[in-house]
Amino acid sequence: MTPFAGVRVLVVEDEGAIAMLIEEMLEDLGCEIVASVARLAAAQDRAGTAQIDLAILDVNLAGERVFPVAQILRSRGIAFLFSTGYGASGVPAEFAGYPVLHKPFSEGELQHKIGLALKGPVTGAV
Repeated sequence: MTPFAGVRVLVVEDEGAIAMLIEEMLEDLGCEIVASVARLAAAQDRAGTAQIDLAILDVNLAGERVFPVAQILRSRGIAFLFSTGYGASGVPAEFAGYPVLHKPFSEGELQHKIGLALKGPVTGAV
């Protein structure tokens, strides 16, 4: 079953093992991994130029917050979701309408959050 066949994804995750796990799950869901980056500067570059449909953003990249990347993606109209061990409280109010995937997560949870992200942010979220 490949519910997201052909969806092009940018993975932004600084833990190598977690990035590989996410990539494997995405491939199982039929997604195409366009790039997988671990640092903020590389993530900002890819977010601004890559031809992607979706990004999965780890909130904390080696001590730096990923929110500048989220701003770039939002300005380009590209769907994204956050991946974090902090929970939704680690996401600023300006991104409250975007899905948050709580680590650790299952492939089913990832699939659900991708579906939400591709529908667009929830307006009026607090």
